[in-house]
Amino acid sequence: MATVTVNGKEVEIGANERLNCIQAAAKVGDEIPAYCWHPALSVVASCRMCLVEVGDKKPDGTVAMQPKLVPGCQTPAKDGTVIISDSQKVKDARKATLEYLLLNHPLDCPTCDQAGECYLQDYSFNYGRGYSRLNEPKNIKPDKTYIGDQITLFTDRCIMCTRCVRFTREVSGSAELQVVSRGSHEEIDIFPGYPVNNPLAGNVVDLCPVGALCSKDFLYQQRVWWLKSKDSVCPGCSTGCSIHVDQNEERVYRLTPRENEKSQGHFMCDEGRFGWKYTHSGERLSSPEVRTNGLVTANDFDIVLASARTALKKAAQGKGKVAAVLSPWMTVEEAYLLAGLLKGLSANVTLAMGPVRIEGGDDQFPKDVKGNVVQPVKFTIHAEKAPNRAGVELVLQHFSGDVMPFEELLRLSSAGQFSAVYLVGGDPEGWISEIQAEAFSKVETVIVQDILPSPVLKHATHILPSGTFVEREGVFVNFKGLAQLINRSVRGPDGTRPDGRLLWDLAERPGLVQTEILRKEIAATIPALAAISGEGLKGQGVFLEEVVTAV
Repeated sequence: MATVTVNGKEVEIGANERLNCIQAAAKVGDEIPAYCWHPALSVVASCRMCLVEVGDKKPDGTVAMQPKLVPGCQTPAKDGTVIISDSQKVKDARKATLEYLLLNHPLDCPTCDQAGECYLQDYSFNYGRGYSRLNEPKNIKPDKTYIGDQITLFTDRCIMCTRCVRFTREVSGSAELQVVSRGSHEEIDIFPGYPVNNPLAGNVVDLCPVGALCSKDFLYQQRVWWLKSKDSVCPGCSTGCSIHVDQNEERVYRLTPRENEKSQGHFMCDEGRFGWKYTHSGERLSSPEVRTNGLVTANDFDIVLASARTALKKAAQGKGKVAAVLSPWMTVEEAYLLAGLLKGLSANVTLAMGPVRIEGGDDQFPKDVKGNVVQPVKFTIHAEKAPNRAGVELVLQHFSGDVMPFEELLRLSSAGQFSAVYLVGGDPEGWISEIQAEAFSKVETVIVQDILPSPVLKHATHILPSGTFVEREGVFVNFKGLAQLINRSVRGPDGTRPDGRLLWDLAERPGLVQTEILRKEIAATIPALAAISGEGLKGQGVFLEEVVTAV
């Protein structure tokens, strides 16, 4: 263990930790401001905002301080290092740095999209001076007309931290961004004909500490201080990126990555970042229905659920058989509720895994100019486009012993093996084709729980409009067995219900859905899911040993 002293407070650093002064200070709760430094990027020490006094503690207890201020991002914290970040010398250096950065910076905070989460605003208030000594006109740089489909660049706001440039070179590997010109004329720009349209391009907006790089999707939509944020998990693929869902007045406005070293690290792909629009689609199923001979005979939730419950019990107790398709878009809790309900009706119920959409192969980054993956891999977009295949499989294995594929259930259904089927969708890109839907054309009772229309609805006797990932709460398990919480961020459209509430009411469980208590029940019932009942689930999540071993 190494002992480092920060502003008179001692902190211990593990033998395997390689920390700089900024990170060491953070361990004792002291902030050393920085613009250019980011833990996932190379160190350039160009902004000079993190200048600190550094010295070494000798064996006899004396301290030898270096005569000059040094960049905290570039200076390692080792045993005996003494860091001073609150001296007058350091404060004067910060004021000078901020004054320099603000010389040509426009005072357009009221119209800037970054206002409210801008490092320049925050640091100016906390560390800067309250006035400017510049009497000359500002050097105004024209904005770039186009640098990418999803990104806009306000050149005059840029402070040349070069985070965006390093990201495109070191993480995406596409290297579209560069620094052009020199001195006060230097700017961020793209190589001609190569816009920033790589699959990870949106991350440069998150990396920008000021309002230079903005998302066209979010630009001028909301003030950030109006947004309410909830921690969740991106459902776009089996990577399971940890995210923030930002909403206002029950409408989602953006998804941003939430740092999680257990999952994806610091970033997320554009497919997940901008792929949430279906949650507010005008095509959402918004009315529960009971259909008889193709005609709607009821559209009240209580009546529809009672009718579905009666039909399932009748089929389970008769000569026919009951089957269910559990979607890989369900949470662990939802899969457990449905499987437990149906297995409680009859031990002969057939449970199958819904279709798991696979698109191409895993896309890994960074890449070189020829498209070859460069080691070490820093980010992966998985080809498996389902957020909880691993979690649903554990539930199916517990209740059925194995995992029946969707294709096998279609074959059995076409052969007239079932008198009732319960189908759960959830994939916004579609989960069943016209041909596959015909397998249920002769089934007496077809209950469909879904968010969007699908070909199977024409055979449905019961329709249950459910919720998207922003309207539900529960656990997703990613490809490597990391169980993470998704939290309800907004209410669903009128006429819909979250899946957990639907299944809770269908099972006639008393009271309201309490997912935390339900997870304790699951953990006690399914040993492979025992870890989801602990406090460790909150935050970065917990690994499930059985899935990790399989991976």
